[in-house]
Amino acid sequence: VGGLRRVIEEEIQPKMRHLFASPLLARALPHPVLTPFVVHANKVCVKLSPSPVFRSSYIPAFQRPKRSCHRVFQAHMPAKTTQYGLRTVLSSMKTEAAPSSRSDLNVSVFRQLEDRVVAALKQAFGEAAAGADPLLAPTGNPKFGDYQSNAVLPLAKHLGKKPRELASQLLEHLDVEDMCLKPEIAGPGFVNFTLKPLYIESVLLRMQKDERLGIPPAPRSQRIVVDFSSPNIAKEMHVGHLRSTIIGDSICRLLEFRGHDVLRINHVGDWGTQFGMLITFLREKHPEALTQADALDIGDLVAFYKQAKVRFDEDDVFKEKSRKEVVRLQSGAEDARKAWELLCDQSRREFQKIYDRLDVTLKERGESFYNALLPDVVKDLSDMGLLVENDGCQCVMLEGYKTRDGGPQPLIIRKSDGGFNYATTDLAALRYRMGTDGGERLLYVVDAGQGTHFDQVFQVAKRAGWLPEDIQVQHVQFGLVQGEDGKKLKTRAGDTVRLRDLLDEAVVRAEADIRARLESEGRSEDEEFVRNVAEVVGISAVKYADLNQNRTSNYVFSYNKMLALQGNTAPYMLYAYVRVQGISRKGGVDLNKLCSEDGVPIVLSEDVEFALAKHLLQLGEVIEAVEKDLFPNRLCAYLFELSSKFNQFYDRCTVLGAEDPIRTSRLALCHLTARTLAVGLRLLGIPVLERM
Repeated sequence: VGGLRRVIEEEIQPKMRHLFASPLLARALPHPVLTPFVVHANKVCVKLSPSPVFRSSYIPAFQRPKRSCHRVFQAHMPAKTTQYGLRTVLSSMKTEAAPSSRSDLNVSVFRQLEDRVVAALKQAFGEAAAGADPLLAPTGNPKFGDYQSNAVLPLAKHLGKKPRELASQLLEHLDVEDMCLKPEIAGPGFVNFTLKPLYIESVLLRMQKDERLGIPPAPRSQRIVVDFSSPNIAKEMHVGHLRSTIIGDSICRLLEFRGHDVLRINHVGDWGTQFGMLITFLREKHPEALTQADALDIGDLVAFYKQAKVRFDEDDVFKEKSRKEVVRLQSGAEDARKAWELLCDQSRREFQKIYDRLDVTLKERGESFYNALLPDVVKDLSDMGLLVENDGCQCVMLEGYKTRDGGPQPLIIRKSDGGFNYATTDLAALRYRMGTDGGERLLYVVDAGQGTHFDQVFQVAKRAGWLPEDIQVQHVQFGLVQGEDGKKLKTRAGDTVRLRDLLDEAVVRAEADIRARLESEGRSEDEEFVRNVAEVVGISAVKYADLNQNRTSNYVFSYNKMLALQGNTAPYMLYAYVRVQGISRKGGVDLNKLCSEDGVPIVLSEDVEFALAKHLLQLGEVIEAVEKDLFPNRLCAYLFELSSKFNQFYDRCTVLGAEDPIRTSRLALCHLTARTLAVGLRLLGIPVLERM
């Protein structure tokens, strides 16, 4: 460890410091750190790479730095140094770049202010403030400034002093003169901060120059595995898959934007008793479906699955045949395996049509992937003494769960017939995702009804020592999609709504709205325009209506509400973006060219301009919050408020008719708003339109 630190600090770091003076690298590395570390045998290499944003679709190719901005430094370690040892130490080390003024760092305004409050607390109160929370938050009322810190209130009791006295002491050590007007003490000891107009304008200028709008990547990139969507083979995707797919995709997009290495896993249900049941039924009714691709329509396949389930529940002979078919499939019988592959392939292609329409990417890794790993799960649990026999099954007795008679509740790992349970597969998947995949944060975007199952699986993994403290595992639960009657959304016939039909209906209704609006405005557009706008608006409306809800709550699905041009809807956000493009077309102004790499100074004078500008500064802190708690509705709320503030600005401030430099300033503010909307909506999986 000492040798490695010496190599980093004495040999490599000094060689790198002069590079941070380079404008290109300062822009590409808003948080210059020595990462990633690439280890080859006894050689440690430090690669200075551009921020992950330059590989993202948000940045046009012509704006991305060339590969020449990479820098690699290397040094030799003692011959006996192991790669594992190097990686372990390197992952825990933090290195710093050449000194830079805080105002030049690509850090959110909130984070800068928070750090300065923390520094002042340490200077003012010493050890008594060690680990103190700055308790900084945006104010609810503009008359109290922009941010408020309640940090001294918890310290008052500990130090035996009045909060206002401590607040005065804190102000003596606060260094925020470059950012804020003189902080004020309010109430019992609140400290209110009001950002300086010149500071706001300087941040807006930096945002214009930055492809990421001033939002830095996370300080450390994590390997994050996200399990979402997960439909079942031989069944069509239905409304029940909507939330997992949309929420999971949005979380992945945001984590990727933050620079994390995200693995998107589709844990499809492609194994188990249902396949023995379906194959047995098809052998009797439609044997050609087991040897020929697409012999049956997917809808017919679903119908036969339902009929097979009825037979399985009512016919003991059929049930026994089905179980034997499962054994044949698991043992690798060629005909059974061929039939299974055909069924999986047909379902997979149907799933992909939905994913393409939703613009969702996933790596399929179904339950069958883990089959070979299941015996090791059983063996390892047995070797640890965690397995006990219960009614012929091998189980782990759970802590904190009781049966009706008061005894410990068992979690079945292996059934009495030798088969494995869902818990066994999930334990194997968890071990694989941490081990082979290298996951540091494991997320399961699955409905709230599975909460108990995941709690039990995670408990067993922890007791077995498979889940270290530094690995975060989380069930990202969500509620139900309900109909107008407050019950699960169903068709009029009482069937589950197919996801394909739900999306089709949204697009049909969006197209009808567009045609009615075109007629009322006397506009004429070609069919391609109408169909494209209808598809984008319809799908986006469905996505946004879902993401806008607190994911843990149920919500009522309403086409009328989600497609409205007014209110907290996707069409409202899209229209705000379109409005900016309309200003550009009407004024004959190329906003991209006007707001070139050097940016345009924005001068704020009206209250609505200040309100809009201050809101633009908050995108970074909202994204950080969603990265942490995984509630996309926070981002939806931010974008809705941004759209509302922009519309207020547009209604009250002349843009194209203003005299320069106000005209150019307001055009730049419009352009920055549009860029912010585009980035935020894309994190939700929603594309923008130039016209509607």
